[in-house]
Amino acid sequence: MLKPLLWKPEEGVLEVLDQRLLPAETRWLRCDSASAVAEAIAGMAVRGAPAIGIAAAWGAVLAIRSVAGQEDWRQGFDRQMAALGAVRPTAVNLGWAINRMRESVAGVERAEDAVSACEAEAARIEAADLAANRRIGELGSRLLPDGVTVLTHCNTGALATGGHGTALGIIRSAWERGALKGVIATETRPWLQGARLTSWELAEDGIPVSLIVDSAAAALMAAGRVDAVIIGADRISRQGDVANKIGSYGLAVAARAHDIPFIVAAPSSTIDPRLARGDDIEIEHREASEIWAAAGLSRAPKGVETLNPAFDITPAGLVSAIVTEKGICSPAEGQGMELLQPSA
Repeated sequence: MLKPLLWKPEEGVLEVLDQRLLPAETRWLRCDSASAVAEAIAGMAVRGAPAIGIAAAWGAVLAIRSVAGQEDWRQGFDRQMAALGAVRPTAVNLGWAINRMRESVAGVERAEDAVSACEAEAARIEAADLAANRRIGELGSRLLPDGVTVLTHCNTGALATGGHGTALGIIRSAWERGALKGVIATETRPWLQGARLTSWELAEDGIPVSLIVDSAAAALMAAGRVDAVIIGADRISRQGDVANKIGSYGLAVAARAHDIPFIVAAPSSTIDPRLARGDDIEIEHREASEIWAAAGLSRAPKGVETLNPAFDITPAGLVSAIVTEKGICSPAEGQGMELLQPSA
């Protein structure tokens, strides 16, 4: 199984598989500090909301190790956690993991005990994500009839999680039980996570996959080539609005127009109980160079403004189902919505 993160306690480093280079080159970044983990997250070497949360947890371990010999270790730890938590605003798993790590040392007096507590908590977060992904795959695959072709967006597989994947976890589980005919993967501009990562992961598993440009999706739906759309999520509001990779909203609109189920797969840690609506989700805007580099240009032509939102919001009314490890709800139908509430 692919793993994007490897914790090496004896060496005191988190190894991060640099996903910017895949599949052409396999390179591991050795992160020996919380700031190095923050740089890997901000620079997209590690990506995918669950994987970002796991990386942040191990970043917290590196932070506590770095200040364990200081008298004011708690203040030093909090400063590093604040800096780490600010690197990417949309994926809720980042802040969720950091809060978990802070809580793990809240009642600890000795720094050496705090180190042990952080290491144990980070290991729990990573193991729980893998278990959640497998459960999501099991539950979500039940929504798919036999012989389906699924369209997916961005990368939601082992590379974006602790293993198995969320949307790709459902796809993998459906393939294992013989229900899946094949997968259509969008390129996912501008970082091409679908072209570089999703198509590669599926091909490695022997799952039939076809790659398309993002703008071809609606035409394939109209041609009857798509039976379901399955995506992941970076943040979900209490009413079921979903923040995900830019282009997800357009796919949801097209899916509704063609009466195709639009399914979201995410661990329960991606639900933000503080947010009632998707309008309250902060959308990350990234550098213009990401777009123009794909065109072979170092910058925009004179007089051209560039807008590069990394995510969009799919309203709950377009979401056929949200699948978490705790169960399934249907925001479009208003069914099972207790799954998204704080008490769920």
